[in-house]
Amino acid sequence: MDGILRWGADVVVWMQQASPSLDGFFKALTFLGSQEFYLLLLPLVYWSVDRVLGVRLMALLIFSALINTVVKVIAGQPRPYAYDGRVKAIATESSHGFPSAHTQNAAAVWGLVASRVRRGWLWSFALAFTVAIGVSRVYLGVHFPTDVLGGLVIGAVVLWLFLRGRRPVEQWFCALRLPVQLALVAVVPLVVLAFQHTEDVVTGVGATLGVAVGFVLERDLIGFETAGSVVHRVMRFVIGGVVLFGLWAGLRTLFAGVEPALLLRLVRYALVGAWVALGAPWLFLRVGIAGQKPA
Repeated sequence: MDGILRWGADVVVWMQQASPSLDGFFKALTFLGSQEFYLLLLPLVYWSVDRVLGVRLMALLIFSALINTVVKVIAGQPRPYAYDGRVKAIATESSHGFPSAHTQNAAAVWGLVASRVRRGWLWSFALAFTVAIGVSRVYLGVHFPTDVLGGLVIGAVVLWLFLRGRRPVEQWFCALRLPVQLALVAVVPLVVLAFQHTEDVVTGVGATLGVAVGFVLERDLIGFETAGSVVHRVMRFVIGGVVLFGLWAGLRTLFAGVEPALLLRLVRYALVGAWVALGAPWLFLRVGIAGQKPA
């Protein structure tokens, strides 16, 4: 293993010969696989494009993130900049390295989009886009090439498992009573904290908690639909996005320097997730820019 990591570090050092000229380009590319990017993309799909696809994309991303966290803890692999002093830490992360979460999540998310749209060119785009994000992670010094390869393979497996198991799991879950559904979606993310509680993990668990509980309550109490005019769809994204950013930034300012920081981070992202899944649909119905599923 040490030989593979040394080879990987050599690859990173070779790529970083282009630094700092390409730093901005690769930072922009890596953003397209970040939590912040999905915080923009998935609400857009859920609020304004296709509610069902939005729910499934978020569920898949949550599933992928949980798998990634567990594998990272088991592998316990260092980041390239922590392993080899020659590697520049153009970006840093607080978790272990293997596998690349950016690569894994991109493979799963864009693979699901391609499977839904069913266009051959979109599969090619999904693969090329995922590989490009993985390359950016190597350049920035946060992943070895093997981390990216592992993320690509695990992401493909996660997507396959999701596509195979989605229908029976959905049927089983929907047949449960509401209190049981809420208990399941609340407990499962919190169990992940027993494995690791870095900032990244707390962020993911908090968002997962808010989104999952929000989805369950939204379908039971609200039942909004994305159908409507282009104007209404744009209004939903703009209004929902403004409140989302205000909530995210406002709570960050409010909680800055306050302890316990990790607990407050959990609360902050849980509220953000709840807004996306439950609060925004409720508001859209109240102001008349979204339809409602027939009772």
